[in-house]
Amino acid sequence: MRQYTAQEKHTSEGSYGQYGTTVSFFVLFMFKAFEIRYIALKMLILRFLSVKSFRNRSILNEDRISQLPEALILRILYFLPTKKVIATSVLSKQWRSFWKLVSNLKFDSEDYKSEHQTFSEVVCKSFLSHKAPVLESFHLKFGLDKVTPIDIGLWIGLAFARNLRELVLEYLPNQETFIFPSSLCTCNTLETLKLTLLMVLDISSPVLMKSLRTLHLVFVHYKDDASIRKLLSGCPILEELVVDRGEDCNVEIFTIEVPSLKRLSIYDDNGGEEFWGYLINAPCLKYLLIEALRCPEFCLIAPELVEVSIAGVHSIINENFLGSLTSVRRLYLDLSPLEITYPTGTIFNQLVSLEMFTRKEEWWNLLTPMLEHSPNLQVLKLTDQYLNFHKDGVVGGKWKEPKYVPECLLSHLESFVWTRFDWGREEEKEVATYILKNARRLKKATFSTTPIESEELKKLKERRKVLNELDSVVRASNSCQFVFEFDSTSYVLEEDSS
Repeated sequence: MRQYTAQEKHTSEGSYGQYGTTVSFFVLFMFKAFEIRYIALKMLILRFLSVKSFRNRSILNEDRISQLPEALILRILYFLPTKKVIATSVLSKQWRSFWKLVSNLKFDSEDYKSEHQTFSEVVCKSFLSHKAPVLESFHLKFGLDKVTPIDIGLWIGLAFARNLRELVLEYLPNQETFIFPSSLCTCNTLETLKLTLLMVLDISSPVLMKSLRTLHLVFVHYKDDASIRKLLSGCPILEELVVDRGEDCNVEIFTIEVPSLKRLSIYDDNGGEEFWGYLINAPCLKYLLIEALRCPEFCLIAPELVEVSIAGVHSIINENFLGSLTSVRRLYLDLSPLEITYPTGTIFNQLVSLEMFTRKEEWWNLLTPMLEHSPNLQVLKLTDQYLNFHKDGVVGGKWKEPKYVPECLLSHLESFVWTRFDWGREEEKEVATYILKNARRLKKATFSTTPIESEELKKLKERRKVLNELDSVVRASNSCQFVFEFDSTSYVLEEDSS
């Protein structure tokens, strides 16, 4: 999948104690999935799953892990592939049955190359031996060179019989096509469904997934427009939908009509001439992420939107695309005004935080109408997400300042942050100066630039001159604090050696 936004990727990290002895049972249960996975890898794989450790481990080490509560051991094993979980059964008699109680079965056909057992036999035996009362998750990564569609249907049926809650299918494509039949979309206990890589979704019969809340469709092909509509119509409480599309010539209009939907992410590299666009009706939608969208039309009905991130959008001619976002409070735009039509007369009354990325051509001429039509804006952030990448030839045109000072500058803007400010571009200096001169309620203005090598004395002097000029601007707000920082935490693009 393509890159998600920083907000979606953020993961908090904690601290760790010694294995199972100085960390209390209660605290360990409070660890997040990433931290538990870390303990699992350190405790089980590095210490116990190597041949050398089996030979040399002491009785003390065996006892220390065996003395952990059974519920904690099962939780640790949950995050490991089933092949590694089964391998722990050789540790002791007590461990022989642990793997059978783990509520997760995770298989990758590429991990099984034994001459004694086929991949299909391994999965079947695992299901027959499995004794957990509820199967929380079934994760299958497969190619049709090792399994048949009949095998997959059988395993999913067995998983459904165990009140399955999460199903993840990753297809390893070869010359054959795997068709995901609608008969497998009839599980009332399933809460999460993730389908990945070039399988064909053919929904001909009614879908019944009353408990499904999360649905990811990553590089999935669709038989037709109706398959999408039928799938989504059978998920009455769906809250999160991820659509990641490549070339798919069978879809003309991608319709998403889900009353319960709260989060929607769309990544779309489809540039096919037959693809009209998206029709989205989601009255409860709160969060929307769009990347790499290539289609002429995008119709959105989502009156409750709170946060929206848009990047890489091309060729949308319908000005209602931005006009449908008037309810948002936080907006992230990586767009050029040359790529999208700004909606005439649209007012973003609810918008309090705006972040724009400064890598697009004439980006500042999208900033101007956004400032003019966001009267309650409090936070403005301008960001260049790349380091060691010249804007010459990428950013063009001249900035046109507003005819009248926008209301947000006169009454509401309190924070102005410019990350990796390009002090060498006249247009960026003009934008910065204008905001400092007119933002009457501004409390803090923060500028960061990328580091300059000490040998480049001329550049150092030029940058200092520009920053001194900004600092000396007669600011509209007497209480505004001016802050200058160095920043190198951006993406580094390799220079073209040619």
